[in-house]
Amino acid sequence: MTPADLSRAVLHAVRRAVDENALRAPVPARVRVERTRPGGSGDYACAVALQLAGPAALPPREVARILADRVAAAGVARVDVTGPGFLSFTLDPVGDAGARTALVRDIGARGSAYGHGDALRGETLRLLHPAEIRAETTAAAVAALAAAQGADVRLLAAGPGRAPADAVEIRPVPAGAPAAGLPARLGPDALRWGLLRPAGHDRAPLGDDLLVQSAANPLFLVRYAHARTRALLRNARDLGFGPEAGSETASEGPASPDGGPGRADAHAADAAHPLWVLLADHPAVLVAAARLRAPDRLARHLEAVAHAFFDFHDACPPLPPGDEKPSAAHRSRLALAEAAGTVLAGGLSLLGVSAPEHL
Repeated sequence: MTPADLSRAVLHAVRRAVDENALRAPVPARVRVERTRPGGSGDYACAVALQLAGPAALPPREVARILADRVAAAGVARVDVTGPGFLSFTLDPVGDAGARTALVRDIGARGSAYGHGDALRGETLRLLHPAEIRAETTAAAVAALAAAQGADVRLLAAGPGRAPADAVEIRPVPAGAPAAGLPARLGPDALRWGLLRPAGHDRAPLGDDLLVQSAANPLFLVRYAHARTRALLRNARDLGFGPEAGSETASEGPASPDGGPGRADAHAADAAHPLWVLLADHPAVLVAAARLRAPDRLARHLEAVAHAFFDFHDACPPLPPGDEKPSAAHRSRLALAEAAGTVLAGGLSLLGVSAPEHL
């Protein structure tokens, strides 16, 4: 874990807080993270809360608390608010590899239920929606997200009768296209993605670009990333090995002359880091999407996971090339790829979109 890694994690937390309307302040271009000075607590510290307090019209310690709740980074054991409003980071005592191994094993153990929890347990949600295709689709996705967090959810179609006083209305911008022809033209998966991917206050484009088989189409990118993780597992089985989340790093590069980790190892860790952070952040994304009744947040998160997976895949191939024998690094990379595929499949399922193993 480096200051640059922590800086990216803090920036991500700021963006999340702003997106969730928990913080009203401009997102800075960069965040400075430094080693804690003598007498301070933790391993690293960041003063971004003091910088944002004025624009946010909040006390610095309150801004720091908002950000601390949203920092997700592999290798960070604890985030504390200290002094006038500093974020203090204590790294995982077993090291990054231990935290990453625990994350991958947790995803493997929980499968598609990874990120499901009890954040809304005890709450009863009555979701009222008009008889319009986008409202119906959004309400169904919100219901799935809320149920995954333990809520008791009831869907109610708006009608001539009086709505219950505690009903929450789901009324996104209408699709703006005849509903009768949409399923036949786009198919169920592209239609649901097209309706759910834009924020509810934005228009939902439902053109044929949803069917394009290229990375320019976010739906194809996400589903292809999932299919690629399954193909890697099949190919690895053919080569006689499987995923193993161990204490190894994402790559084992050549050692440097002084015996320390080589450049290839550092490069691999840099390439894998965004993917680890996004996987660790998945439970928080599901909670936010459920609380804010915003399935578009999950869709955008899945896109980010897919991009990070392909960047990792290209920098750290999980399969050995040519006659090279599978190593512990390959097994570890394959486990991370499998975890990414699990998160993608689980997220698509909550949106009502299929995740084919062959694409």
